[in-house]
Amino acid sequence: MARTVAVIGALEKEVRQIFAELAEGTERKEAGLTVVEGSLGSVRVVATVAGMGTVNAAAAAQHLVSRYGAEALLFSGIAGGLNPALHIGDVVVGGTLRYLDTDTALIAESAPELEEFASTPALACMARSVLAAHGYVDLADGAPIDAPRYLLGTIATGDRFVTGPAMREAAIAATGADCVEMEGAAVAHVAAKNEVACLVLRAISDNCDEAYDALCERVFDLDEYARTASSVTLDIIRALENEDIADL
Repeated sequence: MARTVAVIGALEKEVRQIFAELAEGTERKEAGLTVVEGSLGSVRVVATVAGMGTVNAAAAAQHLVSRYGAEALLFSGIAGGLNPALHIGDVVVGGTLRYLDTDTALIAESAPELEEFASTPALACMARSVLAAHGYVDLADGAPIDAPRYLLGTIATGDRFVTGPAMREAAIAATGADCVEMEGAAVAHVAAKNEVACLVLRAISDNCDEAYDALCERVFDLDEYARTASSVTLDIIRALENEDIADL
């Protein structure tokens, strides 16, 4: 049986739905975080808003592993699309996670001695099954242009908000990624260091062609895309009720 799953988002809107679904939730202020602990079926869930950027994400992930014994880290949220085949509202499952603005050879000199990271294959498979159940079609299968799509792809993580053609093209050239955000690789990195399972899931909210302030003005749209990722995450946790995370 699954025991403890941690859910992390960078923004409150990315985990609001998770907080609302947890039964008998309790809230604690610790390590600069608000951590909500509760249950979803038989799964113990701890969830928090990390804040934006790699340091915030890594610190939150490590705290939830060390303090709560989290056996899986799930990061759910929004991202900017880089792959022209992806539309706003489509979902990227992080098969591969790469740092955008980091000397990865130096990072790899320390455990776990990796230059790139990955979602746990079994969790990625669960995510794809849940997305299919939600009506999403695998882009790799030639999804119709008007259908909601998902892709098992590459996510780039950097500490700058990517906006405008120059930054967008530089991110593609550096990582070959399908989307870009500011936390996923750091969470997967901490998961690898602690030998725990990991899944990074991103709903596309923009095409890296808007300034952050302008993007935030589209509050309704951002909430909708964040809810897409959250609803999939919740169903993945439900699917874990009958799984032993150690076997993933």
